[in-house]
Amino acid sequence: MSRVIWIIIDSVGIGELPDADKFGDVGANTIGNIVKSQGDINMPNIVDMGIGNIDGVDFLEKADKPAAAFGKCAEISQGKDTTTGHWEMAGIVVDKPFKTFPNGFPKEIIDEFEKQTGRKVVGNKPESGTVILDELGEHQIKTGDAIVYTSADSVLQIAAHEEIIPLEELYNMCKIARKIMSGDNAVARIIARPYIGNKKGSFERTSNRRDYSVDPFKTTVLDNIKGSGLDVIAVGKIEDIFNGKGITEAVHTKDNMDGVDKTIKYIKSNNRGLVYTNLVDFDSKYGHRRDPKGYKKAIEEFDARLPEIIEAMKEDDILIINSDHGNDPTYKGTDHTREYIPVLIYGDRIKKGVNLGVRSSFCDIGATIADILGVEKTNCGESFKKYLF
Repeated sequence: MSRVIWIIIDSVGIGELPDADKFGDVGANTIGNIVKSQGDINMPNIVDMGIGNIDGVDFLEKADKPAAAFGKCAEISQGKDTTTGHWEMAGIVVDKPFKTFPNGFPKEIIDEFEKQTGRKVVGNKPESGTVILDELGEHQIKTGDAIVYTSADSVLQIAAHEEIIPLEELYNMCKIARKIMSGDNAVARIIARPYIGNKKGSFERTSNRRDYSVDPFKTTVLDNIKGSGLDVIAVGKIEDIFNGKGITEAVHTKDNMDGVDKTIKYIKSNNRGLVYTNLVDFDSKYGHRRDPKGYKKAIEEFDARLPEIIEAMKEDDILIINSDHGNDPTYKGTDHTREYIPVLIYGDRIKKGVNLGVRSSFCDIGATIADILGVEKTNCGESFKKYLF
């Protein structure tokens, strides 16, 4: 039986989906527009795998002999957020978008939050995480008030200075918010956003972020892998996205390179089943902040580590690299973008240069992983395993 190493390069999209107009994302293309604005991205290993050979990718060099199987997936769920993307690739289609709060949270929610946490709320509006720290960070240091804010995503975020509101208190506040934001007011994630610094311009978010998701409302491929007695090892924020469901072991990460380090460590260890990694910096540090230069560098840094990942793999291991949505750093606003995601599958046993075409759903990835590992599939998705061996 093969082991699957599944790496999510968070938000690395490759062009608008046919329904991008419904999401306000016409013209979005995360990698394409980075290339257009910054010049060629130095990612020879990903190019060698065949990302430039994917249908419609005319902005990257094509490999003469792609080292991997390659293709792209469309999203059928009604959303473009992290939870929706990961859930769909694991076998759950989100038909109804998670609720958003474009005007901030209702008074009754804030009142209840203040009552249960014992802290006054400031902010309560959609805002960039770095902007709101410059606006309210000094206020929080003086008063101890909780900075609560949201975004275009279905999230409630709580920013807290680590020396003013200790991490355990912040995490408990998030758990309180998770219970409050249920039923008709349910959001996909409650996010703890700890930071440090002493004045405007010096505030910096730390790696102690935690996400508190709603429980998946159906069985995922992770549940089926775990239920078969195999490992489901979550690296990065995977555990948070699935609220711990279907996970046998988890480790959080400081940044992309720490995520790669921890993934390689697990690849070299004796485990069976799935190592599932999310590398979030592309999205959180560069996509939302609309920093194409930083995004380009992050892709190049990941590409430079790919040989280490491959070198650590065993003969039967299969590496799958894909994204979960787009986040074009050249696009208007600060939100994710509705895009196709690239899919690359590599391994000693995998046929090289197979064009998987355009897959109709992210679910196909999870269905293929279930097929490879010999576990029960979910009701969503069509496996493309037959093309890989």
